[in-house]
Amino acid sequence: MFLPTTPEEISSLGWDGLDVILVTGDTYIDSSYIGVAVIGRVLLDAGYRVGIIAQPDTSSDKDISRLGLPGLFWGVTAGCMDSMVSNYTASRKRRNRDDLTPGGKNTKRPDLAVIVYANLIRRYFKDTPPIIIGGMEASLRRISHYHFWSDSVRRSILFDSKADVLVYGMGEKAILELAESISHKKEITHIRGICYAGKDPVEGYIQLPSHREAATDKARYLEMFRLFYQNADPVNARGLCQKQDTRYLIHNPPQFPLTGSELDKIYEFDYERDVHPFYKKYGHVRALETIRYSITTHRGCYGECSFCAISIHQGRTVVDRSESSIIREAEVIAGHSDFKGIINDVGGATANMYGMECPLKMKRGACRDRHCLTPEICSKLPVSHKRQINLLRRLRKVEKVKKVFISSGIRHDLVLKDKSFGIKYLEEIVRYHISGQLKTAPEHSEEHVLRLMAKPYSNALEEFKMHFDRLTSVLKKKLYLTCYFIAAHPGCTLSDMHSLRKFINKVLKFNPEQVQIFTPSPLTWSTSMYYTETDPETGGPIFVEKDNRRKEKQKNILFRPENRESKKLPRKRPSA
Repeated sequence: MFLPTTPEEISSLGWDGLDVILVTGDTYIDSSYIGVAVIGRVLLDAGYRVGIIAQPDTSSDKDISRLGLPGLFWGVTAGCMDSMVSNYTASRKRRNRDDLTPGGKNTKRPDLAVIVYANLIRRYFKDTPPIIIGGMEASLRRISHYHFWSDSVRRSILFDSKADVLVYGMGEKAILELAESISHKKEITHIRGICYAGKDPVEGYIQLPSHREAATDKARYLEMFRLFYQNADPVNARGLCQKQDTRYLIHNPPQFPLTGSELDKIYEFDYERDVHPFYKKYGHVRALETIRYSITTHRGCYGECSFCAISIHQGRTVVDRSESSIIREAEVIAGHSDFKGIINDVGGATANMYGMECPLKMKRGACRDRHCLTPEICSKLPVSHKRQINLLRRLRKVEKVKKVFISSGIRHDLVLKDKSFGIKYLEEIVRYHISGQLKTAPEHSEEHVLRLMAKPYSNALEEFKMHFDRLTSVLKKKLYLTCYFIAAHPGCTLSDMHSLRKFINKVLKFNPEQVQIFTPSPLTWSTSMYYTETDPETGGPIFVEKDNRRKEKQKNILFRPENRESKKLPRKRPSA
């Protein structure tokens, strides 16, 4: 069943009201790929009565008051992405299309949607239960952060939204603990994975530079972000405090990741894998094409790419689902009435991290003095693609499944590091699991830019392409590499882009289609570099291109409009 969105649905369930109402900036797709659907299902499974209001009209009370008041709390999210990233390009131009809105027109999600929705609730409900904000937008704006669209440092979104609690990261554990505490009128300040406002700092917590300091002194901003990032792993993190106005943001340590069995349970809920009928009548939702028949195998990413928010939101610890759980989900998909035999994707933030994680990290937490994969892959990381090969072979045997594709990006450096199974894995996916293009994300070719990006150096891509080309030739497969590149990343000059163009011509020998201008989204290392114009490793100055026309010029060195192909390009960009 869908979670109810109308009073009639609530009555049909025999409920006289709701305990929790979730408000989201995306339309309501009941899928494990949609955070608000997952949170709703988790609460429902725990016995709470949950409803959803998707993309409410912000000019009246017709939507926000439709389900009445919740008995326990409101849950507010901007949706699967930060609303500013959803609404604007890297050149600050308004996006016309929205894959998570019925009909595809970008007219339903307001800028800074979390703030707008929280204010909407308070406008029409003066005495309201607590408002809890979460999701990507709240998570990545939980402390003072650089806001690219106004070129300023904003304070925590908890304060600007006037919400009662902020849940950050993957919120299943925190939201259940909050629901339990609120329903029994217990204190919530001990709950991991939340932020709240306090009159005074908490004893034993690290005190970050204040919002005022971070907003006026770039050195203090960088210090703030470094302390924040160093305390993002649940095993070794300390709590944080940051003075915002006359009050303090209290940032509790992160929740521990779900166990594999807990992850299995969440992904095996009886999702409808469709848009709720109340919203479906308004038009086609393009995102459904990608996620309807796709399977998540794991969470987290230890790649720690400087421009990517996944390590701060999902975490740096990879948690795997069991093979049996994934097979059961494939069998459910195969039984769907509209299933045509194609599983579109089997993967995660990075497809080939399934089945490999550092045992030391699980005990001691993520290392603070080095990354897992750069500048070279840590010797303590047991890199093996054996489990993923076995999983793919089992999936191919599921009745009614004709093809199983990997559409998530892969880390080519992990393939090369695995001397026992890496090339076997590459052969397996070339033979059976690529629909036409294998996605990888080298991002650049120049070493000083790659170092700032925390990406592997280009010699790894050269070696990987050699193996890929050999296998496609031997297996007589017409397959291609899709390489993603970033223009105007901090440290990247026009000259660097010309060097990248030469590298592509000489080594890759294709015209790149997937080129984007760097977008400084909140709370990433790259955004800190963009704002402070400082190399966080050396403390020295770096070049940062901030003029939109010159950013476009960098991009067009690789991606000239006249060379665009008319075919549809892949819409899911890998985080790898």
